[in-house]
Amino acid sequence: MKKAKRNSVLTIVIFLLVLALGTYTAVQGLGKHHIGKAENIILGLDLAGGVSITYQIKEDNPSEQDIRDTIQRLQQRADVYSTDSNVYKEGSDRISIEIPGVSDANKILEELGKPGALEFVDEDNYSKFASGQEYETLLTGSDVKNASAAIDNSGTVQEYVVQLAFNDEGTKKFADATTANVGKRIYIIYDGEVASAPTVQTAITGGSAVINGMADDEEAEQLAQTIRIGALPLTLEELRSNEVGATLGKDALSTTLKAGAIGMAIIAVIMIGLYLLPGSISVLALISYVVLMLLCLNGFNASLTLPGLAGIVLSVGMAVDANVIIFTRIKEELGKGASVKSAIDAGFNKALSAILDGNITTLIAAVVLYIMGIGSIKGFALTLGIGIALSMFTALFVTKHLLKAAFTLGLQNPKLYGAKKEPKVRGYVKFSKVAYVISFVAIAAGLIALPVFKGKTGSTLNYSLEFTGGTSMTVDFEEKYDLAKAESDILPVIAKAANISEADVQVQNVQNSNEIVFKTSELSNDQREAVQTALEDNFKIKEFNMENISSTISSEMQRNAIVSVLIATVLMLIYIAIRFSDVKFGAAAVIALLHDVLVVFAVYSIGRLSVGNTFIACMLTIVGYSINATIIIFDRIRENIVTMSKENYATIVDTSISQTLTRTIYTSLTTFVMVFVLYIMGVTSIKEFALTLMCGIVCGAYSSVCITGPLWYMLKTRLGKNDKNTGSKKVAKKKAKNA
Repeated sequence: MKKAKRNSVLTIVIFLLVLALGTYTAVQGLGKHHIGKAENIILGLDLAGGVSITYQIKEDNPSEQDIRDTIQRLQQRADVYSTDSNVYKEGSDRISIEIPGVSDANKILEELGKPGALEFVDEDNYSKFASGQEYETLLTGSDVKNASAAIDNSGTVQEYVVQLAFNDEGTKKFADATTANVGKRIYIIYDGEVASAPTVQTAITGGSAVINGMADDEEAEQLAQTIRIGALPLTLEELRSNEVGATLGKDALSTTLKAGAIGMAIIAVIMIGLYLLPGSISVLALISYVVLMLLCLNGFNASLTLPGLAGIVLSVGMAVDANVIIFTRIKEELGKGASVKSAIDAGFNKALSAILDGNITTLIAAVVLYIMGIGSIKGFALTLGIGIALSMFTALFVTKHLLKAAFTLGLQNPKLYGAKKEPKVRGYVKFSKVAYVISFVAIAAGLIALPVFKGKTGSTLNYSLEFTGGTSMTVDFEEKYDLAKAESDILPVIAKAANISEADVQVQNVQNSNEIVFKTSELSNDQREAVQTALEDNFKIKEFNMENISSTISSEMQRNAIVSVLIATVLMLIYIAIRFSDVKFGAAAVIALLHDVLVVFAVYSIGRLSVGNTFIACMLTIVGYSINATIIIFDRIRENIVTMSKENYATIVDTSISQTLTRTIYTSLTTFVMVFVLYIMGVTSIKEFALTLMCGIVCGAYSSVCITGPLWYMLKTRLGKNDKNTGSKKVAKKKAKNA
């Protein structure tokens, strides 16, 4: 006994030391480079502010060498704006660029995407160039050794110029060209535009030339840098671009972190109130979960995005779910008269399969999202996946060992663990007919709304930019504009600057802020720059956030959305069919899953919520969460088929749902609390995501209690015609055969 107590003390001491070290590492970091410090976590552009661009390579079947060279030169161009910039290949024929901490996306887009082609041509070839014919060059950018910005004071007016110094081969070529063209013009063409056209007075053999006509020193320096870096080997076309103001990013980060902290505090109170000693230990496990999450994000060098933060907040709620399942089982065992030690052992052992099954199905959704998603959605999938793995570790390892250590050290009074009386069995199978009607009405309302809104707005759903393509500008004004004033005062300025019809501009107010969202069809870089300039000239603006998505990539996103939901659903159902060895469980889960998806779809339809990438992330999360709740019921039905061998299937289903009802409510409650706080405090882009998740959580709890069990009963008994329990006999025969 003394040895057991000594080991228990050692367990608690080791846990506290590791937790203290992990917390210190997350807060202060280790060593002079502060390794592991939470502040070192890379923030995505939606939190840090900055510009991101994705380009499509226009050439067919580009070589890997050309792609590498293009990425290298784009990286050099991006480094001019920020040394923390990142240029990487996306897929087989796309290149993405992320530049944190900068603004003025239009200017950066213009400079980054330039081919950077520098050419010198004589008069004859310039005529061919001007008429669109093939032409020959005297020199190209590859003949230039160096380029630098300078000021020319030789004339009557000071002029900004770019001085070129040729390499040996270029010096010879330029000497030959100027010798052959004395008295004629040599045209210096940069990216298809004539930058300068000097007349050759005499042969130039010194290996230098000048490009004049620069507006200012900044333009001269930018051109010189681009020439020094060299031309891009491949032609690029903008597919998607996004600019986030630094203030908007910081606000999003701070409000989401506050929401997470408040949500955790509420959950801590709930857990301690419901489960006493086990609940207190779960709070320690939850703190260790958060510390481990911060260290993992640092260790994986993962970029933390706003949806990624939402994934962490969501996974905190799911981390508590596992503890709720275990602790509720412990209370059940105590209510049956088991000793505290036996109840703890049974709680962990009997809850294991439900925890594993529920988390694995959600993990499937996270993996599919990570593979099929793009941009910030990958961040959500990554943090959700890490969170699921950590939640299982903290519940099945940390909580288990701490709880057993507390018991060994003398905390053995059953009152410290709570006890649950055998619940009153209610007729859920009979009530299912009413539940089916309620569900039918909710789903029908959502489907009827589609043609109604199609007639009113021209679109069945409120598709976001990701699914339609176009340009979206979120402008934070210093004063508040209502919708009518925005349409009368601001909309005409945008339409005029972009040279489009006022009818082509959509205006949307953002609740509880001075922000207004303007959406148009896809605008060119020049149009976007003109709009931003016009707004800054006519109104007082604090922040400007711009996003542009081409129709090509929006079609691709729609395709990926449908495919990802189908793949995730099929994989989950295959897993359920294998784990439960009964196709009827799988079939009931499919129908319940379809029910939950259609109900949430109705929320999007009637509420006109934005349907985009976050819609897919939300749907897949709800799919995983719904199956998680369903598995809790199915796991108990499977168990009771054996233990209640003399009862019919209707009684088994009613008893199983009644036994797991509080567990279903509490697991839904803990996750709901986290998402609800996120909805109350989060920024606009997170609010819609949180709202639909809340609907999904409520719907998942409702369907798992009122739909899935009765559905399985209908399938198992052929609509109630064969209600006799034969499952226990099959199990007994199987055991006898194995013996």
